[in-house]
Amino acid sequence: MTATVDAAAARRASGGPRPETGPATANRRISQIPYLPGLDGLRALAVVAVMVYHANSSWLAGGYLGVEVFFVISGYLITLLLIAEHEREGSISLVGFWMRRARRLLPALFTMMLLLAIWVSLFEQDALGKLRGDVIAGALYGSNWYQVWIGAGYSAGNDFAPLRHLWSLAVEEQFYIVWPLVMLALVRSGTRRIAGTARWLFLGAVAITVIVAVLATSGPQQTPELTPGAYFSIGDRAISTPDFLYLSTITRAGGLLLGSAFAMVWRPTAVMRGPLRRRGFVFDVVAVVALVGLAAMCVKVGFDPSLGVHPLLFRGGLFLTGLATLAVIAAVTHRGALTGRLLSLPVLVWIGTRSYGLYLYHWPIYQIIRDVAANQLRIHEFVLAMIATCIVTELSYRWIETPIREGRIGELLRGRTARRRRPLTHTQRQWAFGGAFAAVALSVFAVGSMATAELKQNEVQRSIAEGEDFVCDTLVDLDCDGVADLDEQGDPLGAADDPADATVSDDGSSDGVAAVEADAPDEASGDPAADAAPDPAPDADGDATSDPAATDAVIVPASTEPPPPEEPAPELLAVGDSVMKGAAANLDELGITVDAVESRSWGDGLDYVRTLAERDRLPRDLVIHLGTNSPISQQQMDAMMEAVADVPQVVILSVVIPTHPGVESANNAMIYSTINKYDNVELLDWAGFAPLCPSAECYASDGIHLRPEGRAYYAEQIRSILDL
Repeated sequence: MTATVDAAAARRASGGPRPETGPATANRRISQIPYLPGLDGLRALAVVAVMVYHANSSWLAGGYLGVEVFFVISGYLITLLLIAEHEREGSISLVGFWMRRARRLLPALFTMMLLLAIWVSLFEQDALGKLRGDVIAGALYGSNWYQVWIGAGYSAGNDFAPLRHLWSLAVEEQFYIVWPLVMLALVRSGTRRIAGTARWLFLGAVAITVIVAVLATSGPQQTPELTPGAYFSIGDRAISTPDFLYLSTITRAGGLLLGSAFAMVWRPTAVMRGPLRRRGFVFDVVAVVALVGLAAMCVKVGFDPSLGVHPLLFRGGLFLTGLATLAVIAAVTHRGALTGRLLSLPVLVWIGTRSYGLYLYHWPIYQIIRDVAANQLRIHEFVLAMIATCIVTELSYRWIETPIREGRIGELLRGRTARRRRPLTHTQRQWAFGGAFAAVALSVFAVGSMATAELKQNEVQRSIAEGEDFVCDTLVDLDCDGVADLDEQGDPLGAADDPADATVSDDGSSDGVAAVEADAPDEASGDPAADAAPDPAPDADGDATSDPAATDAVIVPASTEPPPPEEPAPELLAVGDSVMKGAAANLDELGITVDAVESRSWGDGLDYVRTLAERDRLPRDLVIHLGTNSPISQQQMDAMMEAVADVPQVVILSVVIPTHPGVESANNAMIYSTINKYDNVELLDWAGFAPLCPSAECYASDGIHLRPEGRAYYAEQIRSILDL
């Protein structure tokens, strides 16, 4: 999002006016970069798509693909600049390139992070501890790897996360550090021969696409325990596969490579000297098709790991986005095509030249307005955010970015401009001194507060943690005393095994029977599970089955003592996800056993209820609150109804998901339409009751999880419908 070439940069790339003429001069200038306002227009479309997506993903589900467009543009322009510099100067100045990038990127970045630190230290103190790591990672341009490591990518939506967008700037900056070194080695053979390298870069992008497709997972992502296939491990740390594929420099290098490869074969000045100069109409047609394709993908190809990433994204979607971007770049840089002129509208050029600042400032402003990353902005909030973003961006562009990039910061610090030479008045100096003192004081306070801040969990995490001591997995802790009731095989004591299914292992042991050596004393083993084992089942000939390999082993009953009494199933059981888990203490006070698991989907809950039914541990009254974490299919709903058919009273709660209103509407429609078909099932319309909570402090910032007042209200609704 940072490769900006304005008119001055174009003049520098072309070397400016030169007195010499002739073939040698023409060859040196074949890669010169004229100012192309149409590229600013393309940037404008990309950054607007990203900002709309970040505001509310339901408005433009695939708007994030604008980032891939920026990657391709950056690869193209940076490579073209380096080639032009080598042709013009005979070498590439690494220090000069890196210094230009630093002057272009760092001032606005540091300004944004400092302003943000001041805001958070004054108004969001609980987030200071987490902000510290984000600021360090952002300053070092390692945000993408930091987010992958700590699991704070876009799939983690309950934080106040004002620097999460810096991942893409980190990818680009890492490219800016490495790529000039690569180009320095490539151009030694001459820039005319460099075109042959383009095919290898293109194949590299194809290879990345294939690798990403192989590594991609399907379906919703929950916790590592519930969806282990969506994670891989580095030591003891579980790494989200979707986050890694989306955020890592390696897997997102495809667009940069495509842009770089295109720069080696498509140089605007050279194109207009060849036969393609008369084919502008053809490029316009291709560009229109590409723009329509990009628009369609921005509408359809959503990215939300918690609900399931669109299958096209990691299976060629990013690559197709890159190819479509190249088609538009080809038309924009062709002087005979209309595409460049259409994308050169003044409003698009204004947005495009400020695209870096717009991207940099919009996300923190969004977070200040909505507080939690996953919350969707409403229309009036989006309008307010855009006004604030444009104002801050323009101030930054005029007073910070442009002066530093053009080397005029000293002039500004002296309080002079090209049009004004008079010294400041006494009042003006007082205001300037007071403002400077306040800015320094606030900056010192913010940095000090952030450096010493305690690392705190977000509000939702605290709510879930407070319910931890009041939940019980009734499949492994039958009496809910906090101790798992397991036998030697790790199975619950209450689960009766079928002797006919017993199998004997190589050492003579089996499920449901105890194996002892022939010369061992015939006595109880001391293991209640083994002592309770029945005789082995006879085979077809009436003989007891045994393992032929275990010739020295004899299968005998371990004990004739009766089995220990099985813990009765709880009479009142509530099955849910993190919303219910937060209110577990309140439900426990009502005598309700709570089995709630963070990120549990309807399908996970269905598996759990089926297992209860198989083990004859279904309760008299069952409360189910699921569907917050994933869509519910008709098949899953019907299967749940079948599993609870023998429960006298079943209460199912509707769901509240303001972060995904489409999923909320579909899941509740499924619940409403199904419940009336079953006599033993009742509806607790939580979606209808939730807004009626008498306290303004019922819900956490995400509008889903519960604060203490909300937990009490939630438990009261369940108590009422169960008539406790």
